[in-house]
Amino acid sequence: MENSTFCIGLMSGTSLDGLDICYVRFDSDTEFEILQAETIDYSLKLKNQLKNAYEISAMELCELDVHFGYYLGEQVKLFMEKYQIQKVDFVASHGQTIFHQPNKNFTLQIGNGAAISSHCNQKVICDFRTQDVVLGGQGAPLVPIGDELLFNQFDACLNLGGFSNISMNREGKRIAFDICPINIVLNHYANQLGFDYDKGGLLASKGAINEDLVSELNDLEFYSKDFPKSLGFEWIETEFLTIVEKYDLSIENKMISCLEHMLIQLSNCFKKYDINNVLITGGGTKNDLLINRLREKIATKIIIPNENLIDFKEALIFAFLGYRKFNNQINCLASVTGASKDHSSGIIYDVI
Repeated sequence: MENSTFCIGLMSGTSLDGLDICYVRFDSDTEFEILQAETIDYSLKLKNQLKNAYEISAMELCELDVHFGYYLGEQVKLFMEKYQIQKVDFVASHGQTIFHQPNKNFTLQIGNGAAISSHCNQKVICDFRTQDVVLGGQGAPLVPIGDELLFNQFDACLNLGGFSNISMNREGKRIAFDICPINIVLNHYANQLGFDYDKGGLLASKGAINEDLVSELNDLEFYSKDFPKSLGFEWIETEFLTIVEKYDLSIENKMISCLEHMLIQLSNCFKKYDINNVLITGGGTKNDLLINRLREKIATKIIIPNENLIDFKEALIFAFLGYRKFNNQINCLASVTGASKDHSSGIIYDVI
């Protein structure tokens, strides 16, 4: 279409299950079509580099930032060649979150935008979180602007990724927040059993729930806080996993206990906000044990969309964030993040 914008969205989440690439056409702020999409698996070496990046020196992190940017740019180039894509107005990249401490006014996503642009020869928009954090916000969640404009036919939108986060409209304002960890914890323990993830929840289903562990996790301070609030990997390391590891349990018992804790936090949220229906996307939708148990716990109607939207909604919405920035429109909502004002976030790297 003559006034359409064509762009590529890149999403790399905390669960490190690959790079999501989504080629999308936006005809307006409410109309879109996913034209091509796929997930690129990370090599074991790159996955480990990204997983352990929070431990390396500043110099090594700078090097990884550029190296990962080159990698992202190369994957965009290969994706365009594979699908014979000719028209791209820009590439929008989430990057890989390494540090996220909005209480200290900083967040870091690596995947250097100039490096991406140099390898795919496209305009790149990235670093969507930093501006919000320095404006006093959480820098997360950022997806709700897309939920508000692209998926407002649903009472709420829930993403089950590394963390679970929800967004909904209340009294004319979009609110959103992280609820609890999901795949970042389940994958951690699946890895210890030699699996990339717990397919269908089969590993956790072999365990027995430890009620004391569940209760102690439920008492974590984060759950008593009101929104805006968000979670990062540091919290998992210093608060969540330190509790789990105090218990002398099998891996399967830890997994099912953590999953029970997640279900309690999710169901508490649905009951508190009296949600009639919810669109659920993200890798967690493929965990049959999690979804079936959630259906048992809540009265809310659960809507799981087609595979493309399950897997690529976040990549789609980061493309949408880029689309809004490209047009100098607000893409970050203060009602969601707690920032001092709504704003248009992101850094633009033009083709050199």
